[in-house]
Amino acid sequence: MVTSFGVSLDSATAAQGAAPVSGRELQPSGRRAWQATYIRRLWVSDTLVVIAAVALAQWVRFGDSGVLQTTVFPQTLSYTLVSGLLVLSWLATLSIFRTRTVRVIGSGPDEYRRIFVSTVRLFGLIAILSLLFRLDLARLYLAIAFPVGLIGLTVSRWAWRRVIARKRSRGEFQTSVLVVGGERSVRNLAESFERGTADGYRVVGTCIPGHTGERNDKIIVGGRDIPVFGDERDVVHALGFCHADTVAVTATEHLGHEGMRTLAWDLEPHHVDLVVAPGMMDVSGPRLSMRPVAGLPLIHVEKPQYHGAKKFSKLSFDFVFAILALVLISPVMIAAALAIKLTSRGPVFYKSERMGLDGKPFPMLKFRSMVVDADKQVASLLTANEGAGVLFKMRDDPRVTKVGNFLRKYSLDELPQFINVLRREMSVVGPRPPLRREVEAYDGAVRRRLLVKPGITGLWQVSGRSDLSWDETVRLDLSYVENWSMVGDALIIGKTVRAVVAGDGAY
Repeated sequence: MVTSFGVSLDSATAAQGAAPVSGRELQPSGRRAWQATYIRRLWVSDTLVVIAAVALAQWVRFGDSGVLQTTVFPQTLSYTLVSGLLVLSWLATLSIFRTRTVRVIGSGPDEYRRIFVSTVRLFGLIAILSLLFRLDLARLYLAIAFPVGLIGLTVSRWAWRRVIARKRSRGEFQTSVLVVGGERSVRNLAESFERGTADGYRVVGTCIPGHTGERNDKIIVGGRDIPVFGDERDVVHALGFCHADTVAVTATEHLGHEGMRTLAWDLEPHHVDLVVAPGMMDVSGPRLSMRPVAGLPLIHVEKPQYHGAKKFSKLSFDFVFAILALVLISPVMIAAALAIKLTSRGPVFYKSERMGLDGKPFPMLKFRSMVVDADKQVASLLTANEGAGVLFKMRDDPRVTKVGNFLRKYSLDELPQFINVLRREMSVVGPRPPLRREVEAYDGAVRRRLLVKPGITGLWQVSGRSDLSWDETVRLDLSYVENWSMVGDALIIGKTVRAVVAGDGAY
């Protein structure tokens, strides 16, 4: 039987594995159930981490005893009471800064940022109160509780994210999305969600404005069928078939102000989230702000910042990180240099011309992993190129030495690039350093990669490395250029360590 959806009710029901429902039965209890359970577990883990950090600080500083001298109260206070107050204040601060809201948990850097900001502000407030009321708080006590608690909270959230990522890779903990928009926007949104599997969004159906049922009643994306349930007037009815818990609207210009308001009102009884996809790619939250103008909610997109305080903080971070890294990895670098020198003829280091900030060339240092004069053999190997776009890559490159193969697998050949960081030619995190011939082939959009310094690691390196397509490497690098931040850099460094240890995508 064909309905106003333009599809067969029987076939649509079979495709989704359920019969249509109506009214409040549309409530997406599955997603809300796992989110509520997850938040409760975060409460428990946060409480245990904070208690452990404060207890450790008290035990290290005072042992089993300790009193706080104060000029405010006539009597001294036990540090056990002080620790209890600190634990309660810490947990309250985490709640005030909404570190466990469903909008931030599970993916993205905002969860980590809120934990950091809330903790720093709490201890800053404690320092101010100590000065105002002359509280003789032990500095070592706070100096232990602050970093241990902050690191513990961050690590515990990271561990919970890994649990969610594994669940989502198996198809659990998903957010089902019904898209209201044209076929092209549905494809773009579905492909974006497929790339971000850790975010758990999945398009399960669509309502296309103007759909009459005369065209194909499904859209194929990545080998998966996405049913078309009608036009923009059939959204609420379509929820009974696809059981979506989120409606994403891309066709705002077609619905208009009245249509969007009516849709929001219609979805209220069903406890379904309504989101608007503005069609902007790879622009992160810090650059977006919502400002009501003349009764209209306008999204303002700030320009990416490459100068001023952010530039100084990145330069400082690069310098300190490179110094510490070179000190810590010096034994590994000495061992690598000896292995290269004793097993093959030629220099230990290899200098490769790369294009840096604003397209200026510089010599990038690497441990030599190939035979001498390997560059001269490229022309004869072009037919076996496995690289994406203008990149030259071979999985079994005959020019690579035995030692070089090991160095490449674990990215040890790139360790000398910390010297390039100290020479201010590279950053610790940034786009992949390109060759001159690659830059000469860039179009206008790709050249934006040159607005920041290339990095030892970056989004491209932690998202598949040599296994990515050229378009995907460009998209990731441009995304970094548009949205770089210190929190993002820290997350990329953490992911780099995991990718290097696993040896994923390196050859």
